[in-house]
Amino acid sequence: MSRICELTGKTRLVGNNVSHAKNRTKKTFLPNLQNVTLLSDTLGKGVKLRVSTHGLRSVEHVGGLDNWLLKTSDDKLSQRVKRLKKEIAKKQVATA
Repeated sequence: MSRICELTGKTRLVGNNVSHAKNRTKKTFLPNLQNVTLLSDTLGKGVKLRVSTHGLRSVEHVGGLDNWLLKTSDDKLSQRVKRLKKEIAKKQVATA
């Protein structure tokens, strides 16, 4: 399973460990990913996603999964979440 946030696209970063003697060794910095179930108000069900804690805070700040998905561009989202976004948009158009 890859270390990529399904909502924000946040992935690993590469840097250096620097010792006291200034020796440099490669290091990877992994995002803090959590398995969470986010509730979709439009669909009326929970969706299991692998999300970074930064992405989770962003979703809560905007007001829920539905609002966040409709405001976010597709290039950051995973394929699963893109399908979910289309499903939510279709259902909102049908109820409006």
